[in-house]
Amino acid sequence: MKAKHVWWSTAALVTAGAVAATAAVGVEVQRTYDHLDHGQPYKQEEPTTLVQPVEPGDIDAAALKARLDELGKDKALATFGGQVIDTTTHEVLWEREPAKPLTPASATKVLTLAATTLALDEEERLTTEVVAGEHEGEVVIKAAGDVWLTDERLDELAEEIQQKMDTVTRVSIDTSIWAGPDQAPGWDDDNIDGGYVAPIQPAMLYGGRIGEKTGDVPRSHEPALDVARALAARLGADKADLSSAPENSEVLGTSESEPLALRAQQAIKDSDNVMAEAIARELAVGQGTEASFDGATMAIFDELRGVGIDVNGVTLKDGSGLSRDNRIPAGLLAHIADQAVATDELRPLLGYLPLAGGEGTLYERYHDSSARGFVRAKTGTLTGTSALTGTAQGQSGRVYAFAFLVNDGEVTSARQAQDALAAALHDF
Repeated sequence: MKAKHVWWSTAALVTAGAVAATAAVGVEVQRTYDHLDHGQPYKQEEPTTLVQPVEPGDIDAAALKARLDELGKDKALATFGGQVIDTTTHEVLWEREPAKPLTPASATKVLTLAATTLALDEEERLTTEVVAGEHEGEVVIKAAGDVWLTDERLDELAEEIQQKMDTVTRVSIDTSIWAGPDQAPGWDDDNIDGGYVAPIQPAMLYGGRIGEKTGDVPRSHEPALDVARALAARLGADKADLSSAPENSEVLGTSESEPLALRAQQAIKDSDNVMAEAIARELAVGQGTEASFDGATMAIFDELRGVGIDVNGVTLKDGSGLSRDNRIPAGLLAHIADQAVATDELRPLLGYLPLAGGEGTLYERYHDSSARGFVRAKTGTLTGTSALTGTAQGQSGRVYAFAFLVNDGEVTSARQAQDALAAALHDF
């Protein structure tokens, strides 16, 4: 302690000397330059003309149709459904089997996030609470649907709990906020080990990933219980299990998710299936519907119907598009994109879509295309299935809404054909 005192005293003397020297220099500078006249400070002139939005120019609709007709002959498009809409006039400029229900793969997420955008606030957060259990030394995590808990947030949660409870011997987790099976009809048996999804449970660390925080790596088969185990390890507890939370129990700690807007971007830009399913159930909870696969898809339909979107011909078994049993017509997807351009209530959806050649699932596409940076679209991929739906800005300034769905095709060739169709829109 004495050495520290000497160091502080010396530092204080040095600092005082430096301040005194600086002050002396400041006085001398003032004496030397105080007669100078710097004139009036610069003032930015007000612009005489405000920038105005550029009105979209005219296009040769016949030439555009002919170009799309030619590209549409590509055999890589296999079983195909497509539609292009001019969002300035809402006129359908081109279509091919637009009402045919096709397997949409991850384009399903467009319906999920469109409905969520209509129903929920972009700033909405999920709050996970930890409450005192019925028995001494027990705490219970009340899962709230947050599938992106992090190590740092669990650390903070453990610190909060330790301030209120000296000894914790058991950590339980209550998953009752969600109901029904945790895997949807039409999901492949190897999706979990393949890293595409985890069992849909209302609390996960990094989407249930094992050993990594991002990417398509193997997922846990019991992600909610893993959260209880992780918190138990931080609290020094030797037991972790599933249990119901007591009613009106003391809250020992809370953790908030990222706002919905950021979670929605993750679901769409990176095509995160776990996040999309969690958001679909968040929508169901918000509507007072059972937070299950069936309840979530009903909630999606209800919201879309509420703004006049026709969902006839649509079959949904999940909110992510992993199910091979989903069916969506291309015309519906194009119509949603058109409404997103036209209406304030749905426009945030456009910001969630990946930018061609720039981010998310379109990062490695369009690099040699003039349409790079001018196409925003959701991709979708299953075996034999490729989807692309979103918007493209043309040279005329017009924005086109489009959807191109391919079934029974070779995915790489189908993508190239879909990208060519979307890139052609940028030329007009």
